[in-house]
Amino acid sequence: MKYKCVIVDDEGLARGLIENHLSQLDDFELVASCESAIEASKVLKNEKIDLLFLDIEMPVLKGTDFFKNLINRPKVIFITAYRDFALEGFELNAVDYLLKPISFARFFKAIEKFVAQKQVGVKVYEKIKEVENNFIFVRKDRKQVKVFYDEILYVESVKDYIKIITENEIHVVKYSLTNFLEILDQRFIRTHRSYIINMDKITAYTKHDIEIGVLEIPIGESYKILIEQKLN
Repeated sequence: MKYKCVIVDDEGLARGLIENHLSQLDDFELVASCESAIEASKVLKNEKIDLLFLDIEMPVLKGTDFFKNLINRPKVIFITAYRDFALEGFELNAVDYLLKPISFARFFKAIEKFVAQKQVGVKVYEKIKEVENNFIFVRKDRKQVKVFYDEILYVESVKDYIKIITENEIHVVKYSLTNFLEILDQRFIRTHRSYIINMDKITAYTKHDIEIGVLEIPIGESYKILIEQKLN
């Protein structure tokens, strides 16, 4: 299986350099090389992309703002000419960031990080198996416990673990929030870097939080546009 990639950078020389680096890797396929976020959005709507090489500083729409507003986010490696932008990239769970000009050695190190994350995801996925569309099994107390999607209220990230809060109990599982969202169906949405909620369970909401009964789940600043689109 090949990993499908998209490059997004307004500088042709930068795109060409990454294209050349990618051409040396047998397991990676370049689907598109785009000079703007708008052009890339059209590709992402029609293709399932595994890895995005995304320039941070671009005219019209910054790479970080573009990535924040994606509903189904692929893994991302940010590209920048400015070291100061790296922190913003990591806050979006980036695999890595590459500082221009990009050497092949540094590029390959970022690729190794991506592959390692994918392999970890496969191993953990074996522990939390999706059996049918309406439930999953999670490992708890050396058992595989069935959890129905309909019963999940929200999911909270706590360091290296997630808490799956259902109507009757709480399951604590070692898993990343980002990867767990990929297992869930379309009724679930991320509202904050630490929370996923079941939209079917929403009883009220404001610009700042979502209510599920007496529970109040915060809405992160970078998720407000996505939340508004989903709920309206």
